[in-house]
Amino acid sequence: MMTYRTHTCGQLRETDVGKKVKIAGWIHRRRDHGGVAFIDLRDHYGITQVVCGPTNPNFDKLTHLRAESVVAIEGEVIKREPGTENSDLATGAIELRVEGIEVLSEVTQDLPVPVFGELDYPEDVRLRYRFLDLRRETLHKNIMLRSNVISSLRRRMNDAGFFEFQTPILTASSPEGARDFLVPSRLHPGKFYALPQAPQQFKQLIMVAGFDRYFQIAPCFRDEDARADRSPGEFYQLDIEMSFVTQDDVFAAIEPVLSGVFSEFSTWEADSAPFTRIKYRDAMLKYGSDKPDLRNPLIISDVTEVFTREDVTFGAFKGVIDKGGVVRAIPAPKAADKPRSFFDKLNEWARKDMQAAGLGYITFKDGEAKGPIAKFFAPEAIARLKEIAGVDEGDAVFFAADTEDKAAKLAGQARNRIGEELEICEKNVYRFCWIVDFPMFEYNEDEKKIDFSHNPFSMPQGGMEALLTKDPLTIDAYQYDIVCNGVELSSGAIRNHRPEIMLKAFEIAGYDASVVEDKFGGMLNAFRYGAPPHGGLAPGVDRMVMLLADTPNIREVTMFPMNQNAQDLMMQAPNEATNKQLRELNLRVVLPE
Repeated sequence: MMTYRTHTCGQLRETDVGKKVKIAGWIHRRRDHGGVAFIDLRDHYGITQVVCGPTNPNFDKLTHLRAESVVAIEGEVIKREPGTENSDLATGAIELRVEGIEVLSEVTQDLPVPVFGELDYPEDVRLRYRFLDLRRETLHKNIMLRSNVISSLRRRMNDAGFFEFQTPILTASSPEGARDFLVPSRLHPGKFYALPQAPQQFKQLIMVAGFDRYFQIAPCFRDEDARADRSPGEFYQLDIEMSFVTQDDVFAAIEPVLSGVFSEFSTWEADSAPFTRIKYRDAMLKYGSDKPDLRNPLIISDVTEVFTREDVTFGAFKGVIDKGGVVRAIPAPKAADKPRSFFDKLNEWARKDMQAAGLGYITFKDGEAKGPIAKFFAPEAIARLKEIAGVDEGDAVFFAADTEDKAAKLAGQARNRIGEELEICEKNVYRFCWIVDFPMFEYNEDEKKIDFSHNPFSMPQGGMEALLTKDPLTIDAYQYDIVCNGVELSSGAIRNHRPEIMLKAFEIAGYDASVVEDKFGGMLNAFRYGAPPHGGLAPGVDRMVMLLADTPNIREVTMFPMNQNAQDLMMQAPNEATNKQLRELNLRVVLPE
């Protein structure tokens, strides 16, 4: 009976010397030494070196094949000559002496993307020939990492008492944050399904149905623009929901799963449970972001009070404060000895990249405060500044002055940049944190009205009493984000499972009850038949694998990604529908002028 191989290209060892074997794979590369051909044969499992001398009857056949041709080779396993072993290969102590070759598929033209060497190639070429790109070692390993991470997540969720259920792909359009992908119905002319942006309503209904603990490696579809950490069109998340839980219960269930996966697939140190918790307002003040990178030790402080003192005469910042603005201070430890170019470079970055007025700064050296704005401070004011900002002799401090939101953004970005420039951020670690106590509502300046700030289906802290008695802008929600190394992995919440509380929350945000009933009637109606308190979250699989692979681009951990314009260059999607297809769907295409 014919067989293509007895062993894989990653399987043979020194203990196999003397055996007659057959291996199959792609010709990775060829080297000629003194007329002897050495072929690296590659498959999914590894590489085996094949050797063929000029007197071997297979020599001409083997050496005339192009790289990436697929062959099956029979031969004897022999030990490599001393000094020629390759410790980088698992098979590096042996090689295969050719006795027979079968060409299974021959490459007949030049490769558009070379596999050996992993040269940097334009992204459009890599995506058009993704099947070749995926043969390259780093990308191949990333995709296998993704597969193994998903297997680990499933195992850990099952071990934690969760059950995997699948939710519909064809569903109703939902007024969430992004645009839906619509699918026309052939049986119901003029009506459309939508691909789910997330299984949010379904997983809550699973809790109402009494299944208690749900998870799914869920595909999600959003018609939104691409970013380095976000695919255009589709992505996958570890979707989770739990019944009869508080926020603390959700954290306790999920922390071991995340910590375990990051420890399993990386040699880096990963935080163990419990993870750090940071209130949203504290995160915005201390880190200038609700996605803080805790590898960076710098803490931002509010020094507005210092600039309001009578013994501080810096008019530019006083003017910002008089208009309702704030001043944030970003410490720069041991930066007082840095050359002037260090400070000028940061100022230029603030102006050009952040469209800000700049970053004022003061250095503390030789017992003096120095820098362009130091002369505007009395000694007592300098002492107070150093106390609040947490800086001392030999340090420097930068300032961001603007409205609260803009100052936070500038200070947060400056914190990241200063941490990198000073090389003070931790290396080879995963630092997790929960951001908690998000505001339930925010004020929409453009429309002069109160809006939901995050997730309208979250339970407000204080329930109905808070909605009835408090200023809406002071109400926090049981909402939380999980962040790792400055990357938001997921948002989540304890859900609002009480119809009367949900209707009141929407009323505060300007939605009439009839609108809520129309848009979310299915879920509201289910809640009226007895709903347990429930909550969950949905960490992004793509972003987890990105962090574990230590790559900044999500396309490096996705099997068949689209480009930045939401096009699949390999399959040529999207493309036009035929007239027959359009007639069946009762559709007509009207192109923009």
